Amino acid sequence: MFGNNQLRKYLSGDMSLWFLIFSNFVTIFLAITQDWSLASIMWVYWFQSVTIGFFNFIRILGLKDFSTDGLKFEGQQAKPTKETQLFSAFFFLCHYGFFHLFYLIFLLSDSSDGTFGEKIGFVENMEFVFFPSLLFFANHFFSFIYNKQREPKKQNIGAVMVYPYIRIIPMHLTIILGFPLGLSLGSLGDILLPFFLILKTFSDAIMHVVEHRFIRKGEDKVTIA
Repeated sequence: MFGNNQLRKYLSGDMSLWFLIFSNFVTIFLAITQDWSLASIMWVYWFQSVTIGFFNFIRILGLKDFSTDGLKFEGQQAKPTKETQLFSAFFFLCHYGFFHLFYLIFLLSDSSDGTFGEKIGFVENMEFVFFPSLLFFANHFFSFIYNKQREPKKQNIGAVMVYPYIRIIPMHLTIILGFPLGLSLGSLGDILLPFFLILKTFSDAIMHVVEHRFIRKGEDKVTIA
């Protein structure tokens, strides 16, 4: 932990955090000014979530030195070998990927029946999704490069596998719980939409700080059986 002065110094100096906040506010601006449906917004955040997983997959493959404390496969303590690294990377890819595959099916289903607002054909309305998604990709690419120099040289590979879930759960809970509430309030929900988007931005920023300042501290022990 660190004091208020250290926190202010860290926040003011973390360019990846400010890029993340900027990306979120650009999305909020476009959503409001272009009167996006909720489905359009959910597509953008789905792409952001996938992007987070993609760069974490690359991060696992790029580990030069790592520990396996607490990491078990079939009840056996894993050893810090290249085989463990490859298995961990592709296990994460499959597990994280399947979660987002089901999320994708949900979004495609909504794109057909318009549950969360007007129907949004994925191809027909791609202009709503493409630019902010590209902006989030650029943000997380920059964050990957920028924070790589700040991270400990030796990390726990099991902890690295868990980071993205810790990162995205608050973000998606805000969306999943907030949007149905907005729909139930009718026209009032349109007024509250910016509030939920700002809340999502806040949770996104907080989890970015938690991940890069508190969690990525080297050989944190994480038990994964």
